[in-house]
Amino acid sequence: MLVAESPYGQFQPSCFYRVKMGFVMGCAVGMEARTLFGTFSCLSMGMQGRELMGSVGKTRMQTGGTFGAFMAIRVDIQC
Repeated sequence: MLVAESPYGQFQPSCFYRVKMGFVMGCAVGMEARTLFGTFSCLSMGMQGRELMGSVGKTRMQTGGTFGAFMAIRVDIQC
């Protein structure tokens, strides 16, 4: 959703759109980082199969949500 127009004729995204995109980008970065580090740590503990996938999946969602929330707050402060 485009709202304000700058003096140069280009539209600026709304604050809500920026916060939403900050949350989405934070989720993506947090989930991928946890996938890499979580997989290696679970493999080093000897997990296999369903136990490995369940553990990595759960921590991946938690980390993605947390990092996404912090990114959304950061963008909201900046608006």
